[in-house]
Amino acid sequence: MRHILLLGLCLLAAPAFAQNCPPAGHTKASLEALKAQQFALPDAGAKRQLADALLGCLSDPNPDLRDGIAYEALAHWMRAGDFDAPALRTLRDKLYRSLDGEDKTGFSKPFAALVLSEVARTDRIGPWMTPQERAAMTERAADYVESVRDYRGYIEGEGWRHGVAHGADWLMQLSLNPALERAQYRRILAAIAAQVVPRSHAYVFGEPERLAKPLLFTAKRGLLSDADWAAWFAALPPKVGKLDRADYAGWLARRHDLLAFLTGLYLQADQSEDAAIKALKPTIMAALKQMQ
Repeated sequence: MRHILLLGLCLLAAPAFAQNCPPAGHTKASLEALKAQQFALPDAGAKRQLADALLGCLSDPNPDLRDGIAYEALAHWMRAGDFDAPALRTLRDKLYRSLDGEDKTGFSKPFAALVLSEVARTDRIGPWMTPQERAAMTERAADYVESVRDYRGYIEGEGWRHGVAHGADWLMQLSLNPALERAQYRRILAAIAAQVVPRSHAYVFGEPERLAKPLLFTAKRGLLSDADWAAWFAALPPKVGKLDRADYAGWLARRHDLLAFLTGLYLQADQSEDAAIKALKPTIMAALKQMQ
């Protein structure tokens, strides 16, 4: 009995997918050759099998395998409409388990989120999720964005982690989906607000711009009231806090991040031809004035 219990615990602790990369039967060279052929695989079953196997490469320390092959192949096949709903559900659920697991190198979760943004896109292009599944994915995406504490972006020789940006991409694909409801947009905004002003990190890899995109598409839907927007923006400046000489670097980082987010948003709203987005300008300006 003790051995059975230990085996059960080991299975529960096991990763969502095998970490073999390249997958069995493949080499880095063969995968690069497949990439050169634009990931063309005539056999649908072989393509689905390889897609499952490539999930293990999303945590690989080699950016050529992780980003240049695994992510690109999965995104290419999904954008080509190569997977049916059962295959997409399988990919989605394995990626969810990856988000719930350990991530010792810091690659697995950000790249699971990035691939999940492509899964979300497939549902926008051709709906296949139930309303309950879509709401659950929105909650998953928001939870992931709020959970990010590893703010590493690009490191030479290691490539990208970019957890906040990849999570923002997932939120963006969801925010573009006309099937989302008001409550889900509010959840997306709560997640954005949680990362606009991290405690003591200055964004340098375009994160404020990426966080702004799902907000702009949320505004475009027009499901939130002026009062909703006023309250949301008014809550941002207090996150910077008062100048404290004991935490001067942290205060500067927070101020830098919020200014980058708000000024970028203001420019987007000013140049937009969409009335709902343009209507954000006074509210954004009010938040900027709170920082003076």
